[in-house]
Amino acid sequence: MLKPSLARYTAWLSTASGCPSCFQYIFPIASRPWRQPDIEANEKLGELPYVNARGFVDFRPSDPENPRNWSRPRCWYICGVAIFLALNGTVASGLSSGCADAVASHFGVSTVAANLTTTLFVAGYCGGPFLFAPLSEFYGRRWLVYFTFSLYLAFTILCAVAPNFASLLVGRFLSGLFVSGPLCAAPGIVADLWDPLVRDNIMVLFALAVWAGPSLGTVAAALLADAKDWRWVFYFALMLGAVTVAAMVTVPETLAASILKEKAQRHRQAYTSGRESWKTEEEASTVSLLATYKTAMVRPWALLFDSISALCAIYMGVVFLLQFMLFSVYPIIFHEKRAAGWSTTNAQLPLLGAVVGALIGAVFILFDTRRRGRVFQRRGYLVPEDHLRNAKIGGIGFPVCMFWFAWTGQYGAVHWIVPTLAGTFLSASLMLVFLAVVNYIVQSYGQYSASIIAVNTFARSAGSAAAPLFTNAMFAAMGVGGGGSLVAGVAALLSACPFVFSRYGETIRARSKYTAFGVAKPPTEEPAGEEHPTSYSNVERESSR
Repeated sequence: MLKPSLARYTAWLSTASGCPSCFQYIFPIASRPWRQPDIEANEKLGELPYVNARGFVDFRPSDPENPRNWSRPRCWYICGVAIFLALNGTVASGLSSGCADAVASHFGVSTVAANLTTTLFVAGYCGGPFLFAPLSEFYGRRWLVYFTFSLYLAFTILCAVAPNFASLLVGRFLSGLFVSGPLCAAPGIVADLWDPLVRDNIMVLFALAVWAGPSLGTVAAALLADAKDWRWVFYFALMLGAVTVAAMVTVPETLAASILKEKAQRHRQAYTSGRESWKTEEEASTVSLLATYKTAMVRPWALLFDSISALCAIYMGVVFLLQFMLFSVYPIIFHEKRAAGWSTTNAQLPLLGAVVGALIGAVFILFDTRRRGRVFQRRGYLVPEDHLRNAKIGGIGFPVCMFWFAWTGQYGAVHWIVPTLAGTFLSASLMLVFLAVVNYIVQSYGQYSASIIAVNTFARSAGSAAAPLFTNAMFAAMGVGGGGSLVAGVAALLSACPFVFSRYGETIRARSKYTAFGVAKPPTEEPAGEEHPTSYSNVERESSR
């Protein structure tokens, strides 16, 4: 007869809410019993755990421990916190751009050297998918976010009190590296909680945070540096982070594999006989963390040279290159070209038009998601090319709006609202391209989506990091019109990619060893109790078979 260990069982219940027990009294929302009913009703003492057809501990149908069965308000709250965590990182990426002149003056360095604070922060993003994504799949989302975000705040403190320029550079690089942890975890949290069609809508909010955050950070930094000094820019980042921490500690674990592992461990501790056989599929797997890291480090570079991946990486690199170029171009257009009445600080305010453009793009994407939902209902499945409609529209809008922005910004006699409106529609176009391309490669590469996102993130971060180092020199030599025309010309060439993929994408995928499976009609729902396809451990296990 099975005999429960009540002491161990009671101890587990004290932390069953998914957050540290000390916070349950401070944040009651963190201890709502979305997991305890499973203990009290479905798994009463003396009952065996639920196992699936393969003999592994799994979720019951309608199991309240399954993140997909949590209440909608709770799921929205968790996603909101995850997106706010990501917003911290994207806002911080633009902070140095708004106070570069103040930093250069304080430390006696050139403006190009001061812009290294932006370059190194964004360069830190490159390490996130390779270092932290495997950890989030191996150990879960929650503790990875706690650990990396705490270190981000610690190194932001170093930036705020930096005694010399070298320590500021070190602080910026390490804070960028560690804030990439929450940026990697946030899409995974969304995927843990929602089915694919709803997930697309929520990912629009995540993309909005990614796209609008740097512009908001640049404007906020310019205002703070003008009103106080450049150190207040980092104090602001710390204040924003402190508010985020208060919400962060209320978020439970969302990765199904980690919850099931806790579930199996709970049963092994609560019963005295036969407990060794109660394991999850993850625990039974022989894949080690080292093997997972090997996959995470090697496979993305192999995927980089696949045709679809390569073109999308170049396209995203150019899109994010332009985004960070704009932080240097706006002061040229609105301060140097329109000196009368336009201070350095005021010259950053038109960047708010880019935020409005991101909102316009987000609304457009939400309507397109509804269109794809109708396609799914009619056809019964979606193919990767269904995501490319927005990329076609944004791809055409990118060079058109860039020409508009550059040549109306070239002449100070043109009213300031004209280039501002051009920047608004340029931002909307880039937002459409960004999210459409990301969705396209994720569905195209299916089980390799974690690796393809890693290499695409690297390309985006590399473009963003390079922009501050040459933008001022480029536009000084070529002029706003000439420099903008060069960017627009490259964008015009790349705008053909969505049309080519839409017409020949299925044929291209059929010839690739990484995307050939994508020709078949893909499922849009993951079976209950299975891992999300972006799991590194799942990918490694499948390849080892």
